[in-house]
Amino acid sequence: MTQKNVLTSYILALVAVLLVILFHLLPAVIAGLAVHVLTGKVARKLPAHWSSMAHEVALGLVALLVATGLFGVGFGLWSFLHSHHGLTALFSVVAETVDHLKRTLPANLAQLLPDTVDELQARLADLVREHGRHLSAVGMEGVLTLAHVLLGMVVGGMTALHSFAATSSSPPLASALSARLGNLTDSFEKVVFAQVKISLLNTVLTALYLAVILPLCGVHLPMVTLLILFTFLSGMLPVVGNLLSNAVIVVISLGISPGVGGASTVFLVLIHKLEYFTNARIVGGEVHARAWELLCAMLVMEAMFGIGGMVAAPIVYAWLKSELKMQKLV
Repeated sequence: MTQKNVLTSYILALVAVLLVILFHLLPAVIAGLAVHVLTGKVARKLPAHWSSMAHEVALGLVALLVATGLFGVGFGLWSFLHSHHGLTALFSVVAETVDHLKRTLPANLAQLLPDTVDELQARLADLVREHGRHLSAVGMEGVLTLAHVLLGMVVGGMTALHSFAATSSSPPLASALSARLGNLTDSFEKVVFAQVKISLLNTVLTALYLAVILPLCGVHLPMVTLLILFTFLSGMLPVVGNLLSNAVIVVISLGISPGVGGASTVFLVLIHKLEYFTNARIVGGEVHARAWELLCAMLVMEAMFGIGGMVAAPIVYAWLKSELKMQKLV
């Protein structure tokens, strides 16, 4: 493998990253990588004494089951968040919180809020009518994203099957590109699985606070199940995701009372501090990157590419460090 082929593979990898982010293909790539990684993990546990035909059939079934399972879980979460138990219920809580704050805030601040819940609903209805075409476009984009995700899963399953197939020696450029892809999948696996552990820890602690501690104190926040689910999903985004879920919980807590809002703030700040420690131990241990490194990468890529760049930043940064280590530059 010559230096020219390696350099070419890096250039093509950089172009691929830019195209994925700029053309909003990140959900498809993440879905494909998830299927690829999970299929590989399960397939390695298949009995070694099976015949080649049995292995091929088993690999195909594993890829199909993994893709179907991931799609089912993702679609189930999406359906729940968009059902009348999800966003509609969240709107009701927001409306009630606004109505409560209207009565408790100073007059100069309260006059900026709608006078009643009905007025808030009317304002949102006017906004929907005014931007109806934009909302329709968003709906169409959702359908396209779903199609991209399905195709990404199919490609991920196919690449996983191909990785287990016995192949002859590849041309130099193909070998270099395969090395880039191998480092990407390894980085994806390390970051995502490490972040799942962190998100689960944050979710368990948050659920303990929302569903156990507060009720024991006689406080019952609305939509606890949805808040716990949102905590887990947003927790998949390192550092920033924890801040997003905390902000939502604190706002809803303020709707109960300032005391509950203050208690929620203190408790969630402690969880946020714990996340820095766990992030440094789990994610940092896997990709040898500290929390501040990931945060800087997220800030830079968010400024360059928006929310897609922020989501992709931990994976891309881990991938970059892996490549730099391979070249013995760090």
